[in-house]
Amino acid sequence: MSLAKARDLLRLAEMAASRHAGVTLAEITEEFGSDHRTAQRMARALEDAFDAVEVFTDESRRKHWRLRDTRLLRLQGLRDSELVALDMSIRRARREGADNDVRALESLRDRLLATLPRPHARRAEADAEAVLEAHGYASRPGPRIPVEPRLLDTIVEALKGPFRLLIGYQGPTDTAPRERAVDPYGLILGVRRYLVAFEPDKDTAPRHFRLDRMTSARLLPELFSRRDDFDLADHSARAFGSYHSEAEYGPVVWRFAPEVADVAGSFVFHPRQELTREPDGALTVRFCASGWLEMAWHLYQWGDKVEVLAPEGLRALTADWQRRDFDALP
Repeated sequence: MSLAKARDLLRLAEMAASRHAGVTLAEITEEFGSDHRTAQRMARALEDAFDAVEVFTDESRRKHWRLRDTRLLRLQGLRDSELVALDMSIRRARREGADNDVRALESLRDRLLATLPRPHARRAEADAEAVLEAHGYASRPGPRIPVEPRLLDTIVEALKGPFRLLIGYQGPTDTAPRERAVDPYGLILGVRRYLVAFEPDKDTAPRHFRLDRMTSARLLPELFSRRDDFDLADHSARAFGSYHSEAEYGPVVWRFAPEVADVAGSFVFHPRQELTREPDGALTVRFCASGWLEMAWHLYQWGDKVEVLAPEGLRALTADWQRRDFDALP
């Protein structure tokens, strides 16, 4: 049995053990993205691997598989991917000011780690930290482009190696996807999600690959050495959102009217912003970044309560779109 199939079987056992009514073929199909015949094979494999599986049929003549003996599952401990998900949730909750959720999630995280043998706990924390460092920004609520979960799982595995990746990618000028070998350095999450990577022995600057344009991703057997001169946090900070443009990069200055200065002052527009309260009560925000279009999308929400002082290109982009009739601030 391959490693991927073994992981799927353990995941199926978790589902059968955690749900009171067990798991059905329809739920297996939905969880693993498989067809009906593959779901049947997985259910049979579950019966073969776990003696304590109960199989029964409900009133609608649907078969259920339920696992009562969970001792083997408890031996798995906490996976690094699960710890990453917890830590990312804590970061999002902290960013959104949900302090009660932060405390609850941190308490859950500590209790789970406390149940593990120390070597296992240290390894899980180290792997989780490596993945967290590879995320330029935590994703935020709102519209987003969905990404195939298994594609994202493969990229995360590559970041932990770090392993070279072979991706199928169709760029805006490509008539069909083509394969590229890349060295992955991290993810930038937002409305669109980007893989930050270098093409080996070719690139001096990182490339951004949109995950929604990727058709496949496969781990290659070779490891690569990360560049000492590249820092993902510094790279991410060169953009206002997820879009980078070297041509647009430079100083940005916004002036918020006195009546909205307190509200604007509660925002983190950029991780390296500088806020200045002016004598008339206005608030001036300064930072260096690119991505004028994403800035314009955000500034539109402030109506005529914000003025762009720099750069001139962004000022021209927003000049004719400042409304006075918005009833609320962002």
